[in-house]
Amino acid sequence: MDAQTADSKTSASGEQRAHIESTGSIQEEKAGRTFPCEGCGADLVFNIGVQRLKCEHCGFTKTIELSPDAAVVEQDFEAVLARLRERRGRESQQDPERSVGKQLHCRDCGAVVRFEGTVTATECAYCGAPAQLEDIQSSDDQEPVDGVLAFRVERTTAQEHLVNWVRSRWFAPGEFTKRGVQGRFNGVYLPYWTFDSLTATYYTGRRGEHYFVTVGSGKNRRTVMRTRWYPASGAFQRLFDDLLVVASTGIPTKRVEALEPWPVHQCTPFSPALLAGFLARTYDVQPDAGFAQARQRMADTLREDVRARIGGDVQQIDTMHVRYDAVTYKHLLLPVWMMAYRFGKKSYQVVVNACTGEVQGDRPWSWIKIAGFVLALSGAAAAIGLFAANQ
Repeated sequence: MDAQTADSKTSASGEQRAHIESTGSIQEEKAGRTFPCEGCGADLVFNIGVQRLKCEHCGFTKTIELSPDAAVVEQDFEAVLARLRERRGRESQQDPERSVGKQLHCRDCGAVVRFEGTVTATECAYCGAPAQLEDIQSSDDQEPVDGVLAFRVERTTAQEHLVNWVRSRWFAPGEFTKRGVQGRFNGVYLPYWTFDSLTATYYTGRRGEHYFVTVGSGKNRRTVMRTRWYPASGAFQRLFDDLLVVASTGIPTKRVEALEPWPVHQCTPFSPALLAGFLARTYDVQPDAGFAQARQRMADTLREDVRARIGGDVQQIDTMHVRYDAVTYKHLLLPVWMMAYRFGKKSYQVVVNACTGEVQGDRPWSWIKIAGFVLALSGAAAAIGLFAANQ
């Protein structure tokens, strides 16, 4: 966990003050956000079942109130690029030896909860109380969160999906499929960018159409395939809507991409109450780097579009020029259940889409089962060959 705790005898304060440690790093003390229960004073957390804040002690629930005019809207990409250039200009003038972190005092026990890196919501390691930065939505060096997709799959349901996932793993060790995964899920909001763009693609290439001819004579007589090539070119437009790019480097990109699709149309405007009781991170992949990834994914899709438009049996793309217009983006927080577990002497990680239940992750392999399968295939192939030779 990135949030570290240390004992403190001082009480929480709403004032912002900087404390320069002996390491030379700046730790900025911030106010924390909590949601006290109106019934007993304990902390409210977001309850997946009722989709409200709920007290786990007395059962009191509270509706999450949003501003009547709040909406999840697309943002101007050119505007964020201008802000990025301004920030990088300021950063180039700062002392590179100093790193900025944030810390706050736990409202329940008084311990200092320290936030490092991109962590913005966590829990106190001493008493387990939820801890969330007050300024998660309005940091000077971060783009605000535009929308949140609330948790829909409860922890127990995620565990059931994980059990089914384990049982369906081919070539897994018998002990793994029998015992299953031992560990505890953590609910985490991961940062994402979504990008929209109207693309215009111009291409040239060749369309190949197969035909067959008979060549040779006698025993050497045979039918061979040949290809006629024809020039092809064209232009077309395609609109990409809500193409997702994970904005955190803390988890393998391919793994979280495999959790798609996400019901992003169900996102609601940002509210800190949705994060109560869960871990959350802000982004460390900047918007321009995120769009570079999005462009690559768009280009891969457009390349398949070009092949379909060229047609024929085979295609050759000579040139493909793409223009990306009307680019907009959103900064979203999407929910996952994450678990790290050990099997044998190795560590593995699994993640579950907390809206759809899709499971992705690492798993152990049984090389004995794999070797046995390969030998069985080889034996079957040999038997078929022997049968054919005797016919």
